[in-house]
Amino acid sequence: MTTSLNSFETAGKANIEEAITEAITEARTTCEQDGSDSTGCAVAWDIVEELQAEKADQHQAKQKKTSLENYCDTHPDSVECLIYDV
Repeated sequence: MTTSLNSFETAGKANIEEAITEAITEARTTCEQDGSDSTGCAVAWDIVEELQAEKADQHQAKQKKTSLENYCDTHPDSVECLIYDV
């Protein structure tokens, strides 16, 4: 298996679908070559699972913004949105 999770971590939000598709292809290839009971096969499918979980987390984080967070996105300099380091 030539691909690792680290190479997919740099894919970013826009390319997560592409990374998942590539990871699935890599997992299938690895399982065909090494056998479905091999460690490499298990690792390859773990990478697919991690990428899918990351996509779900990103989607969920997008939906959970409060009205204050939405306001601060459009008005970052307002008093309500200032963050102080103490």
